[in-house]
Amino acid sequence: PGGPEDDPHVTLDTTFYEPAGRDRAPAILLAHGFGGSKHDVAREARGLARAGYAVLTWSARGFGRSTGHIALNSPDHEVQDAQRLVDWLARRPEVRLDRPGDPRVGMTGQSYGGAIALMTAAHDPRIDAIAPRITWHSLPDALFPEAAGAGPSRGVFKKLWAGMFFTGSAGRTACGRFLPSLCDMYEEVAEKGRPTAKAVETLRRSSPASVADRIRVPALIVQGQSDSLFPLGHADANARAIARNGAPVSVVWYQGGHDGGDDEAERLEEMIVDFFDARLDGSAAPRPDRFTVTRPGGLDSSTAEVVVEEATTRTYPGLSGDPVELPLAGPGQSIRRPAGGSPAAISALPGLGALGSLDTLGPGAADALPSEMPGQSAFFETRPLERPVQLTGAATVRLQVDGDGPLFAKLYDVAPGGTATLARRLSAPFQAAGGEVTVTLPAMDHRFDRGHRIRLAVSTTDMGFATPAKPATYKVRTTSPLTVPTVPSLTTASAPVPHWVWALPLGAIALALVIALPGRHRQTDEEDSDIPLEITGLTKTYKNGHLAVADLSFQVEKGQVLGLLGPNGAGKTTTLRMLMGLIHPDSGEIRIFGHRVRPGAPVLSRLGSFVEGPGFLPHLTGRDNLNLYWRATGRPLEDAHMDEALQIADLGSALDRPVRTYSQGMRQRLAIAQAMLGLPDLLVLDEPTNGLDPPQIREMREVLVRYAAAGRTVIISSHLLAEVEQVCTHAVVMSGGRRVAAGPVADIVGPSGRRLEDAFLEIIREGP
Repeated sequence: PGGPEDDPHVTLDTTFYEPAGRDRAPAILLAHGFGGSKHDVAREARGLARAGYAVLTWSARGFGRSTGHIALNSPDHEVQDAQRLVDWLARRPEVRLDRPGDPRVGMTGQSYGGAIALMTAAHDPRIDAIAPRITWHSLPDALFPEAAGAGPSRGVFKKLWAGMFFTGSAGRTACGRFLPSLCDMYEEVAEKGRPTAKAVETLRRSSPASVADRIRVPALIVQGQSDSLFPLGHADANARAIARNGAPVSVVWYQGGHDGGDDEAERLEEMIVDFFDARLDGSAAPRPDRFTVTRPGGLDSSTAEVVVEEATTRTYPGLSGDPVELPLAGPGQSIRRPAGGSPAAISALPGLGALGSLDTLGPGAADALPSEMPGQSAFFETRPLERPVQLTGAATVRLQVDGDGPLFAKLYDVAPGGTATLARRLSAPFQAAGGEVTVTLPAMDHRFDRGHRIRLAVSTTDMGFATPAKPATYKVRTTSPLTVPTVPSLTTASAPVPHWVWALPLGAIALALVIALPGRHRQTDEEDSDIPLEITGLTKTYKNGHLAVADLSFQVEKGQVLGLLGPNGAGKTTTLRMLMGLIHPDSGEIRIFGHRVRPGAPVLSRLGSFVEGPGFLPHLTGRDNLNLYWRATGRPLEDAHMDEALQIADLGSALDRPVRTYSQGMRQRLAIAQAMLGLPDLLVLDEPTNGLDPPQIREMREVLVRYAAAGRTVIISSHLLAEVEQVCTHAVVMSGGRRVAAGPVADIVGPSGRRLEDAFLEIIREGP
């Protein structure tokens, strides 16, 4: 039976996945998003089954091959369907029962599928755990938002998203599979451009908000930060309601959402499996409730993929956090809504989430959109920030508005050069009624760096919303500071960044500690020497039998810039790692200024280096990374010569941004600056120009030449032979772990005027 007389009988198209390796297992009802079908969740269903769960997927009524009409997760329709599916699971021999007729069952799904999980948990006590994703708390608040607290009855109609729901979802003809009553409701609202009391009441019945006091099961609430349809406030409301009922709740804000961005599908599915293992199956110990925010960590240069890091705290702070008040400057301003509300400002573009993100339009397309129209927006700004501000939650501001009608508030991140970026491309609609009003801006997690300004914009139009056709003029001024919520307790957890991002800075700190340790094994044959580096009979064989370095000997003098050359596998990096004291040679020795290299040798304080690419703690700024490295040496700050290092890096305001936002070239420059801290007498650099553009390569070349001219010594390992030829005075060529040539570059090239590249290839062909 399908419910009321409008759907007397419904057939649901389902697929059941048996649990892998188990006779009886907990079951999971896995629902799909609006406009989709059970086929959209097949991959995730197979993953859950492999994890040991019985999984039931279905196409909701009105979608795919299921019959009936779409009722927007109504208690009389889709909720009853889900209860019938629970009945069916109770009869399956593969499903574990808590008692006869009561299967051990959890529910999860995205958007439309997330809402049915919440609604079913409220109506059916047999549901034991839920993991709803990017879904709503109050459907009328989602489609008729109002950021000044007046409620959806005075909300601003989200016309583009509503139109996609009712007339364009998945290519169906206008309103074809909705209940006729819902079609009539939508058409009336769309024609009037504002909510009706009947629409608000109808949509509320399909909202978890209407039954929130009845959801008493463990919940993992997952919401997208790039989501103009169901913003973070809906997750906040669901989480708070369930927590009030005494049930455990964890909350995740991730980078994606209905507007695209990084979907982080695999990461989220792992979180969901972990959650069900603990709260449904009992095979894992329940974790304490957590609040997790995923943040962009730049690009992994080895895969060209976006790196994402997690920040967590044990206490969910809600949207108000620890408030920071920032004064806003700017006089009262007059703004005008044009006749017909066109042209309109643009915040989000609903529907492009299906294409992946705004970046599908081309690089930088999102920032190139005309966010504001001339004469339609008032702007107020903070002073340049003296320290970074991590906004986590929903900022608020109090405004004095002369005029009646809808307005749209939003936040911009303004860089020192004046470039303004609309934070998360979200706006907060509110109704002005003449007088003061407190506006809650869109909830988000966004870092405003030191030196940046936060700009509040108040606009008369937004393409995603309905506005009156009649022109109007408003006067707007601020009457309070901007209150910005922060969550200092959020700390970076185990971020799935490339191994070198973590390994190298830790290795650098370990080397710094080695430099600082007193030498415990000083031998009597060691005496100070003017020779910066002397390598004699150096040999290293790895455990797999690979001979990496064989009987290598050479010497480097003061003032030289020596290039260590060779094809891949020649033994260059192994040699440099032994030189830094990071690995031990099998035989032979390395002496720096007459002292043998070993862990704890004080002479290592005269060595500066980086090997195998730059790596830093990504959540720290460039400046903080340099300070951390130097503090690890235990040496006085005045010995660091920090100003000279910062001048070498030449990162400008980026020095106070997190390193996760740096390009590869910026990381490289910072790494070279770190190697030069303390102005070491011997500087060892592995591929120092990697990631630099031609002007930066030229600058680096000049820096290294000047550095050696001051009586210091530089060793460079590089594949760019043209650069080596221009900067190096001497070279050592390795092949097969052995030295095959050494001497001044001019001697290696010879009198014929051939290039170093030609000489190098000829030497390599001849071999050792």
